[in-house]
Amino acid sequence: MAALEVLTGVVAVLALLVLRGFALARARGTIVCRVRDRRGGWKSGVARYVGGELHWIPFLGLGLRPRHAIARRGLTVSSRRMLGSGEGPAGYWTVVCSADRSAASATRPVMAGPLCLAMSEDALTGFLAWLESAPPSAHLDAA
Repeated sequence: MAALEVLTGVVAVLALLVLRGFALARARGTIVCRVRDRRGGWKSGVARYVGGELHWIPFLGLGLRPRHAIARRGLTVSSRRMLGSGEGPAGYWTVVCSADRSAASATRPVMAGPLCLAMSEDALTGFLAWLESAPPSAHLDAA
């Protein structure tokens, strides 16, 4: 009987995690986006534009708060290219960005070092448009 209760609990938690993933992926204003970790692998999640920041939330996890906040102010794209076969998801583009750490949000953790994002071509177009739509003063202190 106890094993059945434990199994029911595990199934319920897994169902909630799956529902959380669907809710994150289907939420308005979010894009499916992967972030390269320190070991060179990709972590799946969603990104959401909130004011002058891009909030990244991983698919695996319990929280709905962003794990990383990427400030648009001082963010520059170093390179972009389509991912090769075996390098990541097929049809995705990788964007390497560098950020000015002084423009970071004081309330959320900020990613250290160069930032590598992988996203679909449509999401990349939106990301680049979001970067370019920054107010003119946003890039005065970068560099």
